[in-house]
Amino acid sequence: MKRFFLIFSALLLLLTPNVSLSQGEDEIKTLYNQMNLSKKISYQLFKDAIVGYDKLEAKRKKNILTIIDYSKPSTEERFYVLDLKKKEVVFKTRVAHGVNTGGNVAKKFSNTVDSRKSSLGFFLTNETYYGSNGYSLRLDGLERGINDRARERLIVIHGASYATDDFLKKNGRLGRSWGCPALPEGINKDVINIIKGGSVIFVYGNDNNYMNNTTIL
Repeated sequence: MKRFFLIFSALLLLLTPNVSLSQGEDEIKTLYNQMNLSKKISYQLFKDAIVGYDKLEAKRKKNILTIIDYSKPSTEERFYVLDLKKKEVVFKTRVAHGVNTGGNVAKKFSNTVDSRKSSLGFFLTNETYYGSNGYSLRLDGLERGINDRARERLIVIHGASYATDDFLKKNGRLGRSWGCPALPEGINKDVINIIKGGSVIFVYGNDNNYMNNTTIL
């Protein structure tokens, strides 16, 4: 009986798909360490972003991954542009969230038109344009019911005076957008030019509803 149990256990190990996943996780950990991200992005967040990035291989056109960590307050850097091919952090900066998402901390997220809340999940960058907020980048939400109304809601990346260090010093936190991830003026154009045209963005927040409903993670 004991011999049978040992043989059966060995067969389970051979057949379990998690064996290959653990090898993938080793690669993710190595990349995380090579990019010196431990003081910038939590490992779990990075891992989730990479898992989604890999699943979106057929849609993405660049080796650029942007992570927005809305679990951090607006006073901290929480927008990271990563070049996964060069293994470099290209940009790290502050970013504003939606006015109805919270004050200094983002708490409430939505996919609803006119909610003026930020949306979570995976996005794909698309074309640029000049609008009321200057040079801006359109985003396509990739998760149904979570962020797929991003275009309809005009959720774009743009620059804003209320996302600058000067605003932070005067007000104790960043200002807020109508749901867009707004960047500091002066850096937004450079960031947009790097990530435009088919790169992946992962927006994370402390929200169990997202983790329970995403089909990508």
